Amino acid sequence: MRFVVKRCGVCFSPPSIVLIYENKENKVRKRVIPVRHFYRYSNCSLAAESLKNHPRHKDYLESVSQIQLERLYVILRDHLQGFTLEHSLASLQVDPDEDMNKLGDEELARKKSQMDEVFEKNRTHREDPDFVYDLEVDFSKTAKEKCSWDEDSDDGF
Repeated sequence: MRFVVKRCGVCFSPPSIVLIYENKENKVRKRVIPVRHFYRYSNCSLAAESLKNHPRHKDYLESVSQIQLERLYVILRDHLQGFTLEHSLASLQVDPDEDMNKLGDEELARKKSQMDEVFEKNRTHREDPDFVYDLEVDFSKTAKEKCSWDEDSDDGF
């Protein structure tokens, strides 16, 4: 790896992706990658994939994940649609009380990939020093809530 990306972000005017990276000589550099042919209804995952595979930017984006690039494109797309930065960042967070059945296919896939990323970050592997095989956890028993359908189903069973 010739370049190590330290930070990445977006610039709204002109639309571009900004990378702060360190090269072989340990010098910190800034690279501004212009975003062309990206509109308010563009597919963020396709745009991120094409940028990551672009021959001019491939070496610089090697250490940046596809999901991170998609997030940056979502922020750019939301800006083009007129949303604020706070709204864009809030839409990237996974809300545990949100009803996933009401989401569109693209947004549902994005939320699932975010949940997978959090799962992989919190997952313990066999090589980890904290790994315990066949871990048993005793959850404290809370008071059981009564439901109306429980009372009606006691017909001799």
